[in-house]
Order: sequence, then structure tokens, then C-alpha cells
Amino acid sequence: MPTQFPMITDIVFILTTVLAVWMFFRASGNKGMVLILLLVLAIVEGILAKTGFFLNTKSTPPNIMFIGMGILFTTLLLFILPAGRRFLDGLQLKTITALHVVRIPVELVLYMLFLNQSVPELMTFAGSNPDILSGITAPLVILLFFRKNNINRVGLLLWNLACLALLVNIVARAILSVPTNFQQFGLEQPNVAILYYPYIWLPGIVVPLVLISHLAAIRQLILTKNI
Repeated sequence: MPTQFPMITDIVFILTTVLAVWMFFRASGNKGMVLILLLVLAIVEGILAKTGFFLNTKSTPPNIMFIGMGILFTTLLLFILPAGRRFLDGLQLKTITALHVVRIPVELVLYMLFLNQSVPELMTFAGSNPDILSGITAPLVILLFFRKNNINRVGLLLWNLACLALLVNIVARAILSVPTNFQQFGLEQPNVAILYYPYIWLPGIVVPLVLISHLAAIRQLILTKNI
């Protein structure tokens, strides 16, 4: 089970993570605190991955699950706290829609990692993961649903809901493919890439930004009248 990854794969994924962080920063209205928090988070996760912290997958809970619990806790805070809701409602809808283009290089990286025997095929577009469609359709959605003085709320809402379902699908499969005590998929070729740097940023940075972008867009489209 390889733990060395092709340099080109590392480079593409690092640049993809940088792009996701940059676009979310721009969507926030260039809030410096957002960029600082994301950079600190990326550094901490990177250091932990380099020390092998996430390789302990047989503990209860597995160390990698701290990432998931952190995402869940942060997302709940954003929706519970008034300041969090103001932040979500202040994100630029067009920019958080465009952010989903990062799912194209993410899926290409996952396929290269599959060829490297670091993730199972079911996590790729060759298997049971059509999430690349979210990235491919994002520019089309911007062209179709965003007009100068009008936004097609229904179309954009349905697209976000559909792409959120695709995200949930791959996240569930990825979690259940990690070699833990509750592994269900990828028994012959488990999902080990995310236990290492830089791929820890997939569950730790990229997925949370994609998730929050969908949830913020859905909230704005349902509750906000003046978009």
C-alpha cells in the first residue's frame, strides 16, 4: 500500500487547496481573519499529518475523525450563532458558486491516487463518485442562473441541493473506506491518502469549504430576499 505519492499529484492538489481557500476568502469580502484562520488550520493539519498523527486509525475514535468532528462543530456554530449566520449571509453567492470548480481537479487527483493504489476506485469518477459533475456544471450554472439584475433562485437552489447530495455521497464513501474498525468499502484498496500530507487538506480544508458554500447558498436562496 503506497505511502509515496507522485509529485505532480501533490502539486496539483496543493494548488487546488490554495485556489479553494483564495476563492472562499474572496467570497467573504476579503476578510483577513478568514484567510488567517484557514492558513492556521492548514498548517496545523499539515504538521499533524507529517508527524503521523492521523495514521492511528484503530483507536476509538480514529484520529482522522477529529477532522470530521471539527467540521461538524464549526458548521453548527455558523448556523447557531448570530455572527455565524451573518457571515453565511454575507458570502458572495456568485463566488461561492464558482468555488465548486475546484471539484474538477480534486476528482482528477483522486483518480491519480487510485492509480497509485492510495484510494479505492469507488472514490473516483471511474467508480461510484460522479462529483466531478458539480465542478463541470458550476460555470454553466453561473452563465444560466446569474443575470445582471436577476437570479434564477429555483434553478440555483436545485443545483445546490443536487451537488450537496453528490458531496454527501463521496464523503460517506471516503469515510467508510478508511482502514478503521468500521470500514465497509475499499477493503482491498482502502482510502489511506487522506491520512498523509497534503491530502489531509481534502477532508480538512477543501470539503468543509465546499460544504459551507453549499449550505450558505441554500440558506441565502431560501431566506434572503435581496440577493
